[in-house]
Amino acid sequence: MILNNRFGVITDQEIIQQAKQQCIDKGMNPELLPTHTYRLNAEALAARRAKYNEYIEVIQVFVNKFLSSGSGNPVVITMTDNEGFILDMEGDPTIIETARYLGIMEGSGYSQEDGPSSIDLCLRYKRPFTLIGEDHFHHILHRMACYSAPFHGEDGKAIIGTISLMTNKEFVHPHLYALLCTMADSLEREMVTRKQNTQLQTLNQVLLGTKHYGVIITDAEGQILQMNETSLSLLCPEAGDRDRTKYVGRPVFGIKPIGEYYERVIHGREICIGEELSLEISGSMHHYILDVQPVYDREGQLMRVVGSLRDITEMKRTEEVLRNTEKLVFAGQVAVSIAHEVRNPLTTVKGMLQLANKDTALRHYDLIMSELERANLMVGEFMILGKPQAAVFKLENCGEILEEVLHLFAIQASLGGIKMTQCFGRNATILCDRNQIKQVFLNILKNAMEALPYGGNIHIQMDVEDEYQRVTFTDNGSGMTEDVLRRIGEPFHTTKPDGNGLGIMIVHRIMESHNGRIVIRSEEERGTSVEIRLPIS
Repeated sequence: MILNNRFGVITDQEIIQQAKQQCIDKGMNPELLPTHTYRLNAEALAARRAKYNEYIEVIQVFVNKFLSSGSGNPVVITMTDNEGFILDMEGDPTIIETARYLGIMEGSGYSQEDGPSSIDLCLRYKRPFTLIGEDHFHHILHRMACYSAPFHGEDGKAIIGTISLMTNKEFVHPHLYALLCTMADSLEREMVTRKQNTQLQTLNQVLLGTKHYGVIITDAEGQILQMNETSLSLLCPEAGDRDRTKYVGRPVFGIKPIGEYYERVIHGREICIGEELSLEISGSMHHYILDVQPVYDREGQLMRVVGSLRDITEMKRTEEVLRNTEKLVFAGQVAVSIAHEVRNPLTTVKGMLQLANKDTALRHYDLIMSELERANLMVGEFMILGKPQAAVFKLENCGEILEEVLHLFAIQASLGGIKMTQCFGRNATILCDRNQIKQVFLNILKNAMEALPYGGNIHIQMDVEDEYQRVTFTDNGSGMTEDVLRRIGEPFHTTKPDGNGLGIMIVHRIMESHNGRIVIRSEEERGTSVEIRLPIS
């Protein structure tokens, strides 16, 4: 071999002669056994072996294959680190024994100070090197042949260490040099492959181990290769149906509704990102985001298809709450303007009626005044939305408040053919804002009457249960569907042609401010029951 330098070219033999001349200049005796200036102690050797553990494992596999091939040549193969310290020795026991006699063993270091060696020259000139027979300085090594080849790190530039082969001079063959270089190349490729596999395994563990995403991986034909537990729980809500064998190894295209998106990726070469899916599970709607992406190899061939399914049901519910909040703000703005416009003429009409009644007895005066009072309360509903008023909490008798409200509704119920029945048990004192609680009862009764356009029955029951004053309003009207019942209380969601969806929402708000509870039950064509619970003071 030759090496270019600024003076021209320098051959391997010239390099070896220079190294041997340096030994002569130092006064070294070639008749003595070679020495190793640097050696690792047991602790340092163990630390470096641990660092190179994977390299040692791979080289041992290669050496065992070589030795089992039946070549019959007595060889020893060593591995060093990038500083020339031997970390491992494998090979023929006889030649290993000879090497140890020459001071060549684990922990021994090769350096320029100890004379020419294939390991030192390989590391210094960063290329394979061979010393055969008299190339060595020490006479005892003249019957040996040594080959060394470097192996590199991931970048292919930095030398990590060397692989060396030692045998008797009579067994020298050009194939040994080629074998050693091939072994070094194979070691580099194996280490790169191992690292890639480790990275893939780590990514798989992270990807498939997540509890936030359902992950399904298929091959290029759409056959399911892997799927995590989360994907099974999303596709099979019932625990008894979560059998992985029903899916792994089978086509993904039959799984609804995700199969069609895998088909678009595999057959249409599309990328599906952010697809929203809705599934009805156990009677309720669940919402998901689906991403399906292809994975290609270096040649651009489709290898895998990875799909991830994320449950966004809670996020959708949060968005719905935010939308309702926006509606509520708008409702408040509208409410303020309406309330101011309506309240002024109501006050004027009420005052004029009171003044006129002093001069002459008006027919149905009490009915007209009660209706005006009810209209004023309806305006108050809008005022609560637009500008929440500070509640004035006092100890009040709940039965008295309820009696006042029922008295207001008695005439209107009679005119509408509605029979109101009462079952009053224990009456309790509650801490409340009287007007707001009255408004709760008014809104509930108003809804009940509107559910009975052709007459019917409203039953009011009052009692005490679990430290709560319980008031229940039950009608035998048209009732509500499950969807309507689920959305009741949302602003502007109503089934009435002239409704605004604000009444029950106001009831909910008042009950929250009073630490109370409201439970609404309804069934189509059978009626509705609204239960109010207020804490007893």
